[in-house]
Amino acid sequence: MLSALLGMHDDLALAERSIDFHRDHLARLIHPERQIGRHEVPHLLDGARRLAEAVAVRDVQVKSVLAVLQSLASVPVPVPAPAPALPTVSPPVPAPSLPAQSTAPSR
Repeated sequence: MLSALLGMHDDLALAERSIDFHRDHLARLIHPERQIGRHEVPHLLDGARRLAEAVAVRDVQVKSVLAVLQSLASVPVPVPAPAPALPTVSPPVPAPSLPAQSTAPSR
């Protein structure tokens, strides 16, 4: 899991660098002192498309990383229900004692 997260981090960092690169490239193309002619328009469109793709890739990477990290969140351990009390059993009532009978013949 750690390896996958590190790979996702690298992909996210690459997407961020790509966004920075294409944003800077577009900023150079539309510099106020620079004229935008017919030759620059396709470059502007291509740069804008590439910037949009880099942002989309970054957004997908962020969603994936967040989903993985949220799946790693600790799950609360359910508290077990208390065990039902065992019914108390009264000791059996002793049987009334019978008078002792003798086995000797009676007179």
